[in-house]
Amino acid sequence: MEDWTSFDVRASGPPMSAVEPFIAPPEVQPAINDLLVELQRSLAEPVRGITCDGTVTPGLFTGTAGRTSTAKIRESAAAFLGSLGADDALAARFPIDAEEWRTWFNVHQYVFRHGVMLGNLSSVQRDLALGLVRATLSTGGFEQARNIMRLNGLLSELTSSPTEFGEWLYFVSIFSTPSADQPWGWQLDGHHLNINCLVLGDDMVLTPTFMGSEPCRVTSGRLAGVEVFRAELQAGLDLIRSLDAPQRDKAVLYPSIMTGTLPPHLEHWVDGRTQAGAFKDNAVLPYQGIRGDELSDSQRSVLMTALGVHLGWARPDHAVVRTEQVASHLDDTWFSWLGGTADDEPFYYRIHSPVVLVELDQHPGVVLDIPQPSRHHVHTIIRTPNGGDYGVDLLARHHAEFDHDTGSHVST
Repeated sequence: MEDWTSFDVRASGPPMSAVEPFIAPPEVQPAINDLLVELQRSLAEPVRGITCDGTVTPGLFTGTAGRTSTAKIRESAAAFLGSLGADDALAARFPIDAEEWRTWFNVHQYVFRHGVMLGNLSSVQRDLALGLVRATLSTGGFEQARNIMRLNGLLSELTSSPTEFGEWLYFVSIFSTPSADQPWGWQLDGHHLNINCLVLGDDMVLTPTFMGSEPCRVTSGRLAGVEVFRAELQAGLDLIRSLDAPQRDKAVLYPSIMTGTLPPHLEHWVDGRTQAGAFKDNAVLPYQGIRGDELSDSQRSVLMTALGVHLGWARPDHAVVRTEQVASHLDDTWFSWLGGTADDEPFYYRIHSPVVLVELDQHPGVVLDIPQPSRHHVHTIIRTPNGGDYGVDLLARHHAEFDHDTGSHVST
């Protein structure tokens, strides 16, 4: 892979702030306004969830039955909240059903931001916020999240725009009060890193979670050795390369994602080829590509390995339970691919079943002057279809079991 340092930083207009509400430059205001109207319209619909045909499949999810623990997550959230002053604590807190759950946005501009910004906190408070992220993610998931933040700091240096990019330009929100038996959650929101975590008892839902970066690998300077998405990229390549010719004919929908080679509906100017990004909570995505029951045992193992890379962003006990859930639907898991399969060819892939949706996409440069999609700019997302995102199904099962109308927690 050609080193990103061989490319120039793109010339751009005035910096678009990540710390103050975004005002679009006049030349792009009509397009931005149209986008914002579209996004606001999506929020008017209650969360139904990603579906393959517009109909939610019920009964897909069950509790973890004492196999997992969220105690450390709860303790970390309480410690973070306890470190905040009155104003910051007020800014950080939201009701459990707040619309802010759904207004995460992976662009760097301050459009829908909310909560408290890490850059405005003390180092002690930031460490406590990171402790919450660490308690929720696996060691590898946390390292990747932190490296994404560090690489966003590198963009600040490259562009000399400290209010547009930065390591600490991320916003933390806490929904309801950390509790052992009542629903609550947290969110980290900012450029290329958006984590949503709903907790109820010892159950945890960690979707939607978006991770991305530009660049993805650093070979010199203070961040030398930092690299993100190597495993996610390789997992996709291993899977597509495991298929024989007739199987590839089914899985590969388009042989190239070079700019201008795809139909317009597959080249959205914000999301690229990603169909389940921000504000797509109710997207209808028909299954596509090749289905799991058309794969050999060895290919199904490669498919589970690819899914495991993304599921492994979560802390190990929850990742194990989630992996078993995903494996139980392997026959009905679909894999599709856009792009080439050589080491230097850009690509997009999707893995989609009733209980998991993973997308990985490569983009042209935004900061770097790279006109075509490349491995220097990668977006990934994991979701739980059929009402799993934001713990919607989990909360519905909870309310079906307990009567909250009286203001108390009474079993029905």
